Amino acid sequence: MSVVQQDHVRRIMLHEDGSEATPETGVLLDRVVRFCLDRGKDVVLEGILDAARYRPVITALLDDHVGLNHVYYLDVRFEETVLRHGTRPERFAFSAEQMREWYRPHDVLGVDDELVVGADSSFAQTLARIADALDAGAARTT
Repeated sequence: MSVVQQDHVRRIMLHEDGSEATPETGVLLDRVVRFCLDRGKDVVLEGILDAARYRPVITALLDDHVGLNHVYYLDVRFEETVLRHGTRPERFAFSAEQMREWYRPHDVLGVDDELVVGADSSFAQTLARIADALDAGAARTT
């Protein structure tokens, strides 16, 4: 499995440090995901992928990929986002003030079968929901 992290692409690969991603971010995310898929990898694309900017990239990937696709959205309040960020090794990479610029409440993509995970879902419950979705998707292909 390959994990493509938007933060890594933006901050490490493209050296973007502002709140606005450049068009190159979407282009590179698309190319990296496709590169991994073309080599038979399962891919997790993760990050704060605001719908206004990234919907075209993500929907193109979903449309073009012939395998199973799953879209998950973690729907938490800004305050919870800041608390969770404080537990990450990257917690010093950017401030809560910067995060407020990026935060979009309930910024779902609106694609078919998008699974919205609320803040009330525990880690175990969230994993169970994802496992159920994966099992259901695998059953549809057999």
